[in-house]
Amino acid sequence: MTRRTDLDLDLEERQRLLDAWTDKRRRIAALEAEASELLIERIAVHDADVAENPFHRDSIYRSMLSEYSAGARLSRGAVEQSFTDARTLSRDLPSVRAAFAAGTITVAHVREIVHASAVVSDAVHSRRVDAETLALFEAAVLVVAEQDTAARTRAHARQVASALAGETVVERHRRAKDERCVSVRSVDDGLALLTAVLPEWIAVAIADRLTRLAREIVRGRDNREPVLPVLEPATDGIDADELSPDDPRLESYEQGVIHGEGGTFTTDPLGAFTDPLTDPTSTAIEHLPSDERTLDQIRADLLADLLLAAIPSDALGSGLDAVHPRIQVTVAANTLAGADDRPAELDGYGPLDPDIARALAGRHTGWSRLFLDPAGLVVETDTYTPTEAMRRFLRARDQHCRFPGCRMPVHRCEIDHNHDHARGGRTRLDNLSHFCTTHHSLKHPDIDDRHRWTAQQGPGGEVTWTSPLGRQYTDPPRRRVMFV
Repeated sequence: MTRRTDLDLDLEERQRLLDAWTDKRRRIAALEAEASELLIERIAVHDADVAENPFHRDSIYRSMLSEYSAGARLSRGAVEQSFTDARTLSRDLPSVRAAFAAGTITVAHVREIVHASAVVSDAVHSRRVDAETLALFEAAVLVVAEQDTAARTRAHARQVASALAGETVVERHRRAKDERCVSVRSVDDGLALLTAVLPEWIAVAIADRLTRLAREIVRGRDNREPVLPVLEPATDGIDADELSPDDPRLESYEQGVIHGEGGTFTTDPLGAFTDPLTDPTSTAIEHLPSDERTLDQIRADLLADLLLAAIPSDALGSGLDAVHPRIQVTVAANTLAGADDRPAELDGYGPLDPDIARALAGRHTGWSRLFLDPAGLVVETDTYTPTEAMRRFLRARDQHCRFPGCRMPVHRCEIDHNHDHARGGRTRLDNLSHFCTTHHSLKHPDIDDRHRWTAQQGPGGEVTWTSPLGRQYTDPPRRRVMFV
């Protein structure tokens, strides 16, 4: 009988863990597929609602997305993408749908395949290729998807789609150009990821220019020694070597006085016997701190400087007026005064270094003090439009759209009467809040009750939304002393 060694047992344990993990991953993929099937069923309900009320198509769709976004605590974009994937699977990709249900491909594979299939679907709908081409696309893509990563599936699926649709590289690039965009995503610790999707040549040109400029800065900072003008020797002056040690003029000369003939003299602008090129203590040179930034850090700083400081003009290829970037910062009064170093808030994104908040406050004249009364004192006006002071308070309190999970900054939102003004709602702080256009439209009175949302504000500033299903979702405010 052969004895099993510790090495054999260790190997078996490692194999067990790997097999258990991969099995869990397959089961997760299968559960994702089941979730997709539920979305397919919900799409059928949506389509029936639209068929009954075609003029309310947009509001029905927005209401559905908001319900699922709030229920799952996911962004609206993520939920919309899941619905798009589910619809494409049910309509165009039955084989991919089956592989997803079996757990042989993941939701990441599905997303890449669905995205690439749009080229083939467009070709089928425009009758440039036969309807059977989609089946060929599925078969060719699944060969790779079931054996490789989602990233490799993406490249393969795009190649297959272009070949089957008869689309050239130039046509693909021209079509993709419409997808250019800019987005910002927080990465914590006061940093954010600024992503620009641009035509490749423009992106490469921008990166190259930033690199060239950064290298010029690096090259310049290496030459730290100052270049001073060469001083011509005096033709009629007296050199120190010409004076005897007991000459009374020698002491004054060493103190920075140069004597000439006939009793004339002048002061030495560089100081007596002090060579500014060799003496680091010389006061004739202003010693600046060295630049220790890396090339990547310099490129990032240059990008920020160019975007924030450059002014569009006709000469530079744009007829736009000067556009100043706009951000909203909320900071406690004690922090602004330097009494503490609590983080400020870059509204809509996250914490901000208090030093940066103080620097912004010092450079801007539009800051106003707002104090949240501990007794909950409400400011009210009899007009429909809130006062500017009320607007400032609401901007500071809300910071972003008050639909649960929405991060749209307040300067891109609308101030809404939670209880409609036309139906007796007062223009009071406890009846006003910021909603983005998408979520504001969910409350429109012309929407059918089966798809219409309502919003009600509590005494503490929390906003409670009630969905068409009767579910309630609450968005609480943040309380503090604020500067806006």
